[in-house]
Amino acid sequence: MATNVLGGPLQSCCMDPVTGFYRNGRCDTGPGDHGLHVVCALMTDDFLRFSKSRGNDLSTPVPQWGFPGLKEGDRWCLCATRWKEALDAGMAPKVVLEATHISMLEFATIEELQAHAVDAGEK
Repeated sequence: MATNVLGGPLQSCCMDPVTGFYRNGRCDTGPGDHGLHVVCALMTDDFLRFSKSRGNDLSTPVPQWGFPGLKEGDRWCLCATRWKEALDAGMAPKVVLEATHISMLEFATIEELQAHAVDAGEK
């Protein structure tokens, strides 16, 4: 079983919309996940605009891939480097620590993540 950044079992991030590299609702990672989709983030309009400006439009639906498009309040497993880029630009979304994979600690400190933490049940 995968571990979260707090050292406990990795919790589910979101099932509506279904997130994760493996589309299992969890920010699991493994072979083939070159983007390391390991950060369970709470979307904001500011972050969605930031991501789009960086070439990753997460708000526009892509029906042929079963992607509904994200809106403020949705949770999504973000790539580690995108979250860190947003952090450095002052645009990082909140994270659910219990649902963020331990491998994120290779990109950000636990203190940086804790400063952007949201309760697991918070929307």
